[in-house]
Amino acid sequence: MSDEWQYQIRLQMDEAHAESARAEVDHPELKPVFEILTRHNATLKSQYDAFAGYVAEAEANGVENYHLYEWTKATIENPAKERKYKQAFTVYVDGNEVYDKAAADAIEAELTPLVGGNVVKSIAKHDTNPANNPQMPAKYRK
Repeated sequence: MSDEWQYQIRLQMDEAHAESARAEVDHPELKPVFEILTRHNATLKSQYDAFAGYVAEAEANGVENYHLYEWTKATIENPAKERKYKQAFTVYVDGNEVYDKAAADAIEAELTPLVGGNVVKSIAKHDTNPANNPQMPAKYRK
């Protein structure tokens, strides 16, 4: 059954390094992270930037077609959540935000030794199984 699910690696960075990563600044302390990602044809995208992109796309194309619009907009407009999501990153592999377990496991294994250093605060692996993923608050469901 688990073969049905796709996976995603997320990491949390400290605030200063997160800003450098979001701006794609060449920072020496980020080099080990980006070397690992390069080996896996992977990139980082801040969750805040992904959310902001979703909101912008919805507003350009008609929010009625984007069922997460209200929740996502409220999230990025909340200063505490803005700060949190600017430090949270999703790893994309071959341009995809979810990928097979083998790819997720390999990336997780290489990034894990960096946790607790000056850059990476935590790493988490998520799957696409709806039972393992929180749902948006009821007030945003239609």
